[in-house]
Amino acid sequence: MKKSFLMAGSLVALAVTMPAHADEAAGDEHDIVVTAQKREQRLIDVPQSVSVVSGDALENVQATNFSDYLKLVPGLQLNQTTAGFGRLVLRGVNTGGVASTVAVYQDETTFGSSSGLVNGAILAGDFDTFDVERIEVLRGPQGTIYGASSMGGVLKYVTRKPDTSGVEVRARGSVETVKGGDASYLGSAVVNVPLGDMVAFRASGFYRDFGGFIDSIGTAGSDVENDINSSKSYGGRASLLFKPSESISIQLSAYLQNLKTHASNSVDSDPSTGRTLYGRLSQSQFVPEFTDVRYRVYSAVVDADLGFANLVWATSYSSLSQSFRGDLTTQYGPLIEAFFGAPNDFYQGQLTRVRRFSQEIRLQSPENEHFEWLLGAYYTREKGIIDQDFNAVEPGTLTPIEDLPLLGIATINSRYRELAGFANATLHLGERFDLTFGGRYSGNKQVADQVSDGALAGGFNKLPKARSSENVFTFSVAPQFEISDQATIYARVAKGFRPGGPNVLAPGAPPELATYGSDSLISYEIGVKAETVDRSFSIDIAAFHIDWKDIQVFGQVNDFGVNFNGGKAKSDGLEFTTTLRPAGGLTFSLNGAYTNARLKDDTPPLVGGLAGDRLPYTPKYSIGANADYEWALGGDTKAYVGASVRSLSKQPAGFDLDFRTANGRQRYLPAYEVVDLRAGVDFGKYSLELYAKNLTDSEGKTSLEAPANVPLGAAGTAVIRPRTFGVTLTAGF
Repeated sequence: MKKSFLMAGSLVALAVTMPAHADEAAGDEHDIVVTAQKREQRLIDVPQSVSVVSGDALENVQATNFSDYLKLVPGLQLNQTTAGFGRLVLRGVNTGGVASTVAVYQDETTFGSSSGLVNGAILAGDFDTFDVERIEVLRGPQGTIYGASSMGGVLKYVTRKPDTSGVEVRARGSVETVKGGDASYLGSAVVNVPLGDMVAFRASGFYRDFGGFIDSIGTAGSDVENDINSSKSYGGRASLLFKPSESISIQLSAYLQNLKTHASNSVDSDPSTGRTLYGRLSQSQFVPEFTDVRYRVYSAVVDADLGFANLVWATSYSSLSQSFRGDLTTQYGPLIEAFFGAPNDFYQGQLTRVRRFSQEIRLQSPENEHFEWLLGAYYTREKGIIDQDFNAVEPGTLTPIEDLPLLGIATINSRYRELAGFANATLHLGERFDLTFGGRYSGNKQVADQVSDGALAGGFNKLPKARSSENVFTFSVAPQFEISDQATIYARVAKGFRPGGPNVLAPGAPPELATYGSDSLISYEIGVKAETVDRSFSIDIAAFHIDWKDIQVFGQVNDFGVNFNGGKAKSDGLEFTTTLRPAGGLTFSLNGAYTNARLKDDTPPLVGGLAGDRLPYTPKYSIGANADYEWALGGDTKAYVGASVRSLSKQPAGFDLDFRTANGRQRYLPAYEVVDLRAGVDFGKYSLELYAKNLTDSEGKTSLEAPANVPLGAAGTAVIRPRTFGVTLTAGF
């Protein structure tokens, strides 16, 4: 998934019901409370498609990152080769561009980039889930309240707040073994300390050392190097809450996370079928690769009850940086040898970084039986950079080859500013009918400058500053009818928007490519949420249709990656979740999605998509099933067992006109299923858990790159983690 600009390179009300220790967010013991519309509401009262996974449910399935909890959220897809280097997809809204369609939030902070110049789409914030209160996934465009680049939806991490009511100390430690790989070691701890009646402090930390499981068969100087894709993730969060009265609170927070990998999860594969080659999980690597991703989030939130309204003032500063070294020996080594007569290994180094300041202020009315409203203003400023260098080194080393000219460097600096005002309201027309509606008007300005030099870049080239600006209005309208106290039906129409902006240009590229336009979509959705009086059975189901125009796509011009606008696309689908509790402690849940997302028009020729092609990395069918049983062993001791199954149909890879012309079809990744098991005993202050992930050792594939930097014309496909067994010990008071 390397993106370079020099060279090619609810629905769903899923409160995952685990054993009794799976907390279902705030509210009473049965109601699930969310902040999808930036006010606390019961999930059943929210007229749109939302999934909720509690923090305890995440721990129950040993989830620490995106890939671990996909099975709990219907329709959520991940296109990823390396930790911290992934793309989220909801409802099929993906055409392979480099600007995000799913916004990632941590509490009140939007994370990553809104522009298409800092690889925001493929650097989605994969925050560790330890000490998270819940994860909310909002499907469909959220532009009214959450702004640009949320046209597919929003993934929101709601963290646990400091608590003045008492001391809490808790720690978890795990050991895992993976088939054909090294052992993994995971640890995390949290402490909450009241500092009087008005102040509390909470701090958490985590360390994940994941063993590798892919072998290198291409490293110069040796035939095989085992388990090259090991990775580490470590960091923590500190938060201070000051609450001088019931009417005001101030919370200061800092979050840091580093993700370091030694190689990607890509394996050499058949370019036609995506199947793994050579009978093993192996990667042809000549130059040792690495990726270093760093997240930093600092925020201050003031929450004040003014009587007539509640005021929220949120200020944040965040940064995302990614450094990597990518092996390009197969692709460019022969070219360098042919021109300069020097046998070589070849690699690309890259720094990608975005620093973002954001501020939002909003007023919201108290609960009212007739009319409720929310007014807000939002400002964000981004500073981005992509800095690349291309290097030929002595085979089997990282020693630069002497007497070669400068081969290639490229830098693009970018700025993005956005100012927006938004409003949302709910009109209660009687006891049973509500109408929720809202709008957002925003304007953004962007500027970028680009410099490149070297033999592969056609010599020195400094382009004039490129500028763009645009204004846009987005909206949502959602009527809701309460059939009974346990059943509602709703409809929703909403517009989503993603900014355009300045482009990266190759020397001699046509001037009309200097900028690319925004794209937008209109989503139509209808859904039903219902449950029995005793809540032993519930069902949530929604159908949607999306019309998408001026789609943003990504292609190559003279080895420079360039953003284009295409024509139209559409997506039709159905999502559901059903939960059954036939007896005390026994819970079954089933969720699924049908998504038919496809192009209505051909893309620009350099992109390679044709009308009727399915949109990348969205299977037509996906199903998730979970079963859990908990029972008492006496006193405070409880035991539980559980199982999960996730099944995905085949999914299309990125657009590729050459392959489609030669084979009469798109490239597809094969279908796969994943089975997980878990069991544990909770002694109160201590618990012991055993688990198995990917029990059947499925080779599920999450991305395909072809042509790739792989010998013999092979493709590179990212593979999920093989069969893993683990044990976790938790202690706390």
